[in-house]
Amino acid sequence: MVKKAKIIKAYFNAPIHRRSKRLSAALSDSLREKYGITGVRIRKDDVVKIMSGEYKDVEGKVTHIHMSDGGISVEGVTKEKLTGGTTPVKIHASNVLITSLELRDKYRRDKVTRQQGGT
Repeated sequence: MVKKAKIIKAYFNAPIHRRSKRLSAALSDSLREKYGITGVRIRKDDVVKIMSGEYKDVEGKVTHIHMSDGGISVEGVTKEKLTGGTTPVKIHASNVLITSLELRDKYRRDKVTRQQGGT
């Protein structure tokens, strides 16, 4: 049996390709029909809808990706600090639904269309 501490250490000290894989989210129904895939990794400038938590049903553009803890920052989702001012709220990637993909990047566009073909 493996100690819980070792599992947690492995989770947070995982290589970048494993941490990146955890930052994937489901696609909306219209995108699923269009591309023929159910989920994809979240990137900056994707438009997402928050599906659970305090900010449920808020839709906005992804402004920052936090690789260390699997969170993302969404435009317009902030909380007020005690000293005044605001700070962005981290939303876990599994709690969002991607409603619009950023496809300006040639490599991402090729990957989505390659997956669409079924290979």
